[in-house]
Amino acid sequence: MLPAPPDWPSSEHVTGYWLFDTPAGWEPPRALAEFLGAEGPPVVYVGFGSMLTDDLPRRHELVRDALGKAGVRGVLLGDPDMTPSDDLVHVVPGVPHSWLFPRMAAVVHHGGAGTVGAGLTAGVPTVVCPHFFDQPFWGSLVHELGVGPRPIPAPDLTVRNLAGAIVRAVNDQDMRRRAEQLGHRLRAESGIEAACDIVERSLDRARSRVALTS
Repeated sequence: MLPAPPDWPSSEHVTGYWLFDTPAGWEPPRALAEFLGAEGPPVVYVGFGSMLTDDLPRRHELVRDALGKAGVRGVLLGDPDMTPSDDLVHVVPGVPHSWLFPRMAAVVHHGGAGTVGAGLTAGVPTVVCPHFFDQPFWGSLVHELGVGPRPIPAPDLTVRNLAGAIVRAVNDQDMRRRAEQLGHRLRAESGIEAACDIVERSLDRARSRVALTS
């Protein structure tokens, strides 16, 4: 995703994403599995994480309209009691990204660093709708890498521009190929193993220094 800055000391490391397996024994809710298994248009994930707003019902209605305009179905992160599911949108309170994202045609989210990593590691195009902090940066990087459309700042979201971004993410074959290739490279990084190796090497050096001075 990014090279290490040239001014970093040798004690600083980039390991790659720390990927976690789907929790042991976890099974998708039956209704979700049936929704994903049903015949129909491609399915796109939409979720804005903890970016809760006062106009959440209007935001969900905008997402629903955009999915319909784009000709896809959606898995929407939300409260099923507040936003009921139907044949177009299945609402979930939460699903492990490691299980869900590889099953999606594209993912739409706020652009938090962790969610960006999960989507790109899954090898699917990403539509970023940044709210604040580092999210605009990640959205711009996703676009520069060619694995997602130009980010749409959350205040600028409309049915039209969100639908257009989803259509491109689902149907642009070059973008899909680049996302798949990047996902393959990210999965090969083994970030957790790399981090463990760094810790073990640091401990070995520390033990050696102690042995030399004792």
